[in-house]
Amino acid sequence: MKAARKMLAAVLMAGLCPLACQAAANEKAAPDLHQIVERANRTAYYQGEDGRADVNMVIVDEQGRQRTRRFTILRRDDRPPADKAGEYGPDQYAQDQRFYVYFHKPADVSDTVFMVWKHVAMDRDDDRWLYLPALDLVKRIAASDERTSFVGSHFYYEDVSGRNTNEDTHELVETTDTYFVLDNKPKRPELVEFTHYKMWIHRETFLPVQSEYYNKRGEAYRRYTVSSVARPQGYLTVTEARMEDLQTGGHTTIEYSQVEYDLGLPEDIFTERYLRKPPMQYIKK
Repeated sequence: MKAARKMLAAVLMAGLCPLACQAAANEKAAPDLHQIVERANRTAYYQGEDGRADVNMVIVDEQGRQRTRRFTILRRDDRPPADKAGEYGPDQYAQDQRFYVYFHKPADVSDTVFMVWKHVAMDRDDDRWLYLPALDLVKRIAASDERTSFVGSHFYYEDVSGRNTNEDTHELVETTDTYFVLDNKPKRPELVEFTHYKMWIHRETFLPVQSEYYNKRGEAYRRYTVSSVARPQGYLTVTEARMEDLQTGGHTTIEYSQVEYDLGLPEDIFTERYLRKPPMQYIKK
C-alpha cells in the first residue's frame, strides 16, 4: 500500500513538475483544514465548468472472473450567483452538479442511463434516476441506496458523483513530505456502513490519491487508489483508478479516455426528458 502511494507520488511529481516546483519555490504557508478539503474536492470533481469522458470499467470478482462496462459520463456544474456564494455557510466546499451516464456495452445494459443531481445543502438528498430501456422504465434511486453497488461493480452509486463533503467531519491526522492524511467521520453514521474513512491527498496538486474505509471492528474493508493522471486542456485529471474489496479480494478498475472540458453542455440535457432521448451529439464521439 505504501509502495503504491510512493509510485503514484512519483508519477504526479514527474508529470506535474512545473506546478510542484513552483509551489515549492513559493514556500507558501500550509493551508488550513477547510482549505485542504475544499481544494481536494474541487480537484477531484470540479475541473472546468463541465466535462465528458468515455469510461472503460473492468469488474473482477473474488474468483478472477471478469466483466466489462463501457459508458460515457457527462458533468455540469450548477454554480450559484456570486452574491449567494456563502449561502450554505462556511462548510460550502462546492456547488451543485449534474451527472449523466450513458451505457454503451455490454448488450444487457446498452442504452441504460444513470443521472444524478448532486446537492451540497445538508437538508437535501441527492436526486438519482436510472432508466431501464428494456422496460422503458425510469426508476428513482432512494438516498438509502447511494452506498450500494453501481451496475455490479465495486464502486457505489455515491462514488460516481462523489460524497458531499458537508456530510462528514474532517480531521488532519498526519502531514508527510508528500501527503495530507485526513480522517473523515460521518455526521449521520446510521446512513452509512463505515465508521470513518481516511484520505491521502497529494500536497502539491491536492489530488486525493487513495481512500480507505473502515468498519466497526476498525478494519479497512474497501480501498480506492488512483494509478494514473494526465492534464487534458491543462486540468489535472484521473485517467485510471481502482476500487478494491479488501475482504473478498475482488476489485474494479476504471479507465477514462477522450476527456474534454468546458463544452458548454446545456442544462436541459440533465433532465428526465433526456433519459429516454440521450444527447448523442455529446455522447458519441
